[in-house]
Amino acid sequence: MKKLTRRRFLLTSATTLAFTSLAPRSWSQVVGANEDIRIAVIGVNGRGASHINEFKKIKGVRIVALCDVDLKVLDGRAKNLAGVKKYQDFRKLLEDKEIDAVSIATTNHSHSLITVSACQAEKDVYVEKPCSHNVFEGRKCVEAARKYKRIVQHGTQKRGSASFNQLATIVKNERYGKLLVAKGYCCKPRWSIGFKPVKDPPPNLDFDIWLGPAPKQPYHENLVHYNWHWFWDFGNGDIGNQGVHEMDVARWVSGVTLPKSVISLGGRYVNEPDYKDQGQTPNQMVAVYDFGGLLILFEVRGLVGKDPKWQPKVANEFYFEQGVIRGNKFYPKNSNEGEPLPKVDGSVNEGGVFSNFIDCVRSRKQENLNADILQGHLSSALCHLGNISYRLANEKRFEKPSDFSDNEVVGESIMMALENTKAIGVDPQKATLWIGPKLFFNPEKEKFINNPIADKLLTREYRVPFIVPEKV
Repeated sequence: MKKLTRRRFLLTSATTLAFTSLAPRSWSQVVGANEDIRIAVIGVNGRGASHINEFKKIKGVRIVALCDVDLKVLDGRAKNLAGVKKYQDFRKLLEDKEIDAVSIATTNHSHSLITVSACQAEKDVYVEKPCSHNVFEGRKCVEAARKYKRIVQHGTQKRGSASFNQLATIVKNERYGKLLVAKGYCCKPRWSIGFKPVKDPPPNLDFDIWLGPAPKQPYHENLVHYNWHWFWDFGNGDIGNQGVHEMDVARWVSGVTLPKSVISLGGRYVNEPDYKDQGQTPNQMVAVYDFGGLLILFEVRGLVGKDPKWQPKVANEFYFEQGVIRGNKFYPKNSNEGEPLPKVDGSVNEGGVFSNFIDCVRSRKQENLNADILQGHLSSALCHLGNISYRLANEKRFEKPSDFSDNEVVGESIMMALENTKAIGVDPQKATLWIGPKLFFNPEKEKFINNPIADKLLTREYRVPFIVPEKV
């Protein structure tokens, strides 16, 4: 028997520690790719219910835990999942070593905090769109994913679409000449949410955890569970809600990252002059992003659905030198006759983003993700930049500004928003238009150029202890 020297003892101890400290999740993924992936869903009221249903369909996936700040919601979702653990505080859930990955469907303002914390806890992450509440947070999500070698998928499902991959190939090959404008629409009914009085939160709700990184403030029923989207402390308006999907398509197909400049205009309008609306974000908005020779144009119109002329529209259009792509057809200039799009070479990891996520959790191949967190960050950031220009806006006359843009497609979007607003009964003589400044941006540094006021809106003041760290 060999003598146990100090050197041999230290070597043996280090080896033993390396193996025994390996979490169950990491061990199973190193030696047993066929082991079940144990997943937890955080935020189970709305979209989180879809997460539960999607993961239940995937062979080799077990939902082992649920988390929600509302115990009533939590108990309701858990009752049909035998043996599932229940948590009200996501921080306690992340301490659970028997969880391999988390799926996040909470409010926007908590997405990044939970994503970064989960990466630090060595768990893989599926995070709903937008991955961040501001630009700073999105970059921290990317840094955390890379530092801790985590698989982090973003909930922009259209990344798994072969048709949009086809469009990206058409743009790259300049089949119809250069792409001049990539336009996204988010026109869903977003009418007045009225006014809800301040009151005590219900006993089943942990409102402090719900507030998370946001400033301490009173509870009212327009916050929990959905209308938080229309308050700056928690949501990002419809451009940062449904609009992230169409923004992601516009950016993906165009092959761009972040812009040289951004400018926005719009307003929040109701057609009952004495009816108070508690919301803050615009329900009518046009944002223009300049990439140097290419514009991304985004149109948000929430005053739709009551008049046949103003119907909901969630779509993308692409304006080329030779014409425009709408839907799955190309319309040459000066023609109303569309022609089928050409078949092109190109591949995409087709299939649902949830199954794609699980495949990548097993393979550890981040490059195979349909919607890697970097892409999610960039598309979310575009939405945030448009909002920043709007939030710095000044009130002007309710008319198309003469100095806003000389681009015909942009001009049509502005006039559409103005006409739509007038159509619901808003008096243009009494209404105003909020017109933001043109903000110049440095894509590499992810900062505005010589504009410290705008830079402040790239991040937020975090409420202790719910802090997204500068160093992940």
